[in-house]
Amino acid sequence: AVISPRRVVEIALAEKASTVVLAHNHPSGVAVPSHEDVVVTQRLAVALAAVDVVLVDHLIVADDDYVSLVQSGYYRPGERTAYL
Repeated sequence: AVISPRRVVEIALAEKASTVVLAHNHPSGVAVPSHEDVVVTQRLAVALAAVDVVLVDHLIVADDDYVSLVQSGYYRPGERTAYL
């Protein structure tokens, strides 16, 4: 299920966050970001930026592995993209 950008922003504001790191699991056991993962990350980054919160990274966890969208080059904090 895709999380609502509004809900993420609400939680960030309620916690008085200035930065956010997202994480979710891939039950398939493969920690490779899907196209949807990348698009949702960009949308959430824009929604958070509108309230001056920085999305620092998005981690995908599967079995004994994980992928950082920042380290793997799928997401660059502060950079606007054409995915929107």
